[in-house]
Amino acid sequence: MGSTTASDISSQLTRLRHQVGAPAVGMVLTLVVVSDESHQYDAVRAASEASREHPSRILAVVPREREEATRLDAEIRVGELTTGEVVLLRLYGELTEHADSVLAPLLLPDIPVVVWWPGNAPKVPGKDPVGSFGQRRVTDARSAPDAIAAIRSRIDGYTPGDTDLAWTRITPWRSLLAAAFDLPVGKVLDGYVEAEPGHPSAALLAVWLSEKLGAPIKVTESKGPGLTAVHLRVEEGEVVVERHDARTATLIRPGQPDRQVALARRPTSELLAEELRRLDPDEVYASAIKRVADYAGS
Repeated sequence: MGSTTASDISSQLTRLRHQVGAPAVGMVLTLVVVSDESHQYDAVRAASEASREHPSRILAVVPREREEATRLDAEIRVGELTTGEVVLLRLYGELTEHADSVLAPLLLPDIPVVVWWPGNAPKVPGKDPVGSFGQRRVTDARSAPDAIAAIRSRIDGYTPGDTDLAWTRITPWRSLLAAAFDLPVGKVLDGYVEAEPGHPSAALLAVWLSEKLGAPIKVTESKGPGLTAVHLRVEEGEVVVERHDARTATLIRPGQPDRQVALARRPTSELLAEELRRLDPDEVYASAIKRVADYAGS
């Protein structure tokens, strides 16, 4: 649909729903994806895969050339790789500054809205015109040119409901490390998180561990990729998680046999699906980013 309007798009969505028998009442949220052209294919695919768990109307906003004549191009997909609807919106001219006006008529009534920036994100997502629609706002510091600077900046622009996929990526690490203390191992004296240089999740994991264990946890560099190990010194030795590949890690505890554990790197679609499971503010994330500047780059 070239040179269309939001009203025409809404009418076309209604017609297509009736044709394929996919009522909007089965959708649980509206997912708005704000992306440049270089990120939009992978982002829309990840959002579509996540919507299998969370049926959604996916509205992908792609601002294009501001210098061109003002127009809105749209591509609508119903029943393709998703249980909901996908609308790809390309904005030209003055519309690039008014994406919120285009989106407003397309939001499903009385349905929560989640906004995701897979690439560059605004400094204050909650005050962004599009971000203000969202109960949850998802960013990804890892996609920024300076990932450490990006995750440090999240606290200045934090609004309840914000989160970042750099935090979501450490959920399996947090679960595994918590399970490592199911058996008594003694007080943690100090420790460190190993990761490739500039990895924002390492700083967040170090902050979380420090708060939970009441011990100083540093960030050190490794060859990667990503997070590679956590070492926690206790009175009787070390509690260690060492990741060997994209699927498994070794858990080492004093007085216990080493154990192979699952610690898979997850695709973006799984990270996004995790964030869509909760629409309330993530207070643990909020607490972590308040201290992340002390760890990033340490």
